[in-house]
Amino acid sequence: MKKNSKWIIIITIVIATAAIGGYIFYQISTSNSNNNKSTETVNNTVIITKNNSNIGNYLADPNGNTLYTYTNDSTGVSNCTGSCLATWPAYIDKGSTTGLPAGIATIIRSDNRQTQYTYNGMPLYYFTSDSNGQVTGSGVNNFKVATPSSASTTPSTTNTTTNNNTQSTPNYSY
Repeated sequence: MKKNSKWIIIITIVIATAAIGGYIFYQISTSNSNNNKSTETVNNTVIITKNNSNIGNYLADPNGNTLYTYTNDSTGVSNCTGSCLATWPAYIDKGSTTGLPAGIATIIRSDNRQTQYTYNGMPLYYFTSDSNGQVTGSGVNNFKVATPSSASTTPSTTNTTTNNNTQSTPNYSY
């Protein structure tokens, strides 16, 4: 009988320890889940729309840096590699990729396995010659400024003056 009492006490201790551990784990994961939600909201601001009097609305990162697309890319595939990336760095995800806004997604680059943002499937890039708020790379080396698309917008061409060069910048719908 004493032998059975020892086993009952041991089993009771194990069950109680598991229950307390489960409760603590639940409290910690609930707390972390709430903390991640607020961080996630901050990370979801990956693209903003800015306006330039010459070209109209265009896409930028949250810091105001202009974003571009490459005409040699295809949906979900970046073809800007090697020396191209030296001038046109990819807009790389450094945070959460969950719950992204409509039209924004990511791809895994085949050359360096980094996660690159896309807009309507087209990979996004910076132009190293731009300073914050500048739009100088549209039409350079088959790159164009990324613009917000609209189902009701048809492509149109407007003349743009950038760095004293007149360029034709189409309003693209992807």
